[in-house]
Amino acid sequence: MDHDKHRALLAMIDATGPHDPARKTLFEEFVRDVHGHAAAEEQALWSTVMRNPETTEFARHAVGDHHKLDKLMADAAARDIAAPGWLTHFAALKIEYLDHILEEETEQFVEAEKTLTEQDQRYMQRVFNRRKKAEKAAAEIKKKIALKPIA
Repeated sequence: MDHDKHRALLAMIDATGPHDPARKTLFEEFVRDVHGHAAAEEQALWSTVMRNPETTEFARHAVGDHHKLDKLMADAAARDIAAPGWLTHFAALKIEYLDHILEEETEQFVEAEKTLTEQDQRYMQRVFNRRKKAEKAAAEIKKKIALKPIA
């Protein structure tokens, strides 16, 4: 459900004009929600998945993607949201995020689910829901311009 919400937020941001106050509001909502989601996902899902050697690499890759997305969000947040060039940075973030969630949904989650028990899944859902709320509430929008392309 979170991924669908994030897709919708990205589309709404795309539809705003440079001086539309909704752009900033929607972008900040996206950043806070993604931060809360990613932190909760790392604590609930990926820490559990890392215990299994068969799926450790999926977890490491996903967590690495989260860090890359953090840098892209900080870069976009540090720039003038009304400037024409902002959309270029937002587009890079959007592409990276959409690629990341597609990979999670079609590969990483599928492989992880093969090794998780029902007990694991119930535990992870409880942890995820609790942590996401706390992490989102505590999320700060960091601002740091990337001087080099983020790879």
